[in-house]
Amino acid sequence: MCRLIILAAVALGMLASPASPAGTIRPILMKDIAFAPKQVTVHVGDTLEWANQDIVAHTATAKDKSWEVNVLPGKNGRVVMKAAGTFDYICRYHPNMTGEIIIEP
Repeated sequence: MCRLIILAAVALGMLASPASPAGTIRPILMKDIAFAPKQVTVHVGDTLEWANQDIVAHTATAKDKSWEVNVLPGKNGRVVMKAAGTFDYICRYHPNMTGEIIIEP
């Protein structure tokens, strides 16, 4: 009987515990040959989505080359952030377009 009560308590605890939160999607605009916002803080597992509102193609390229997104005019591109740290990034086509991503655990 005692064993049944313990098993029931464990089962109820597992049912009542919150599910792991899924990563969120954070938008970044590519507009007027700039990233907006220029700096963003996210968590490991979050997705960054760049939306190109310019009439030319852009990239979002990590300076350490760990990831890159090529985004045509009027299109979006995504990357899931997989490691904590601070990452500077640029547009390879327009090196004056710079941004920073702070990824927290």
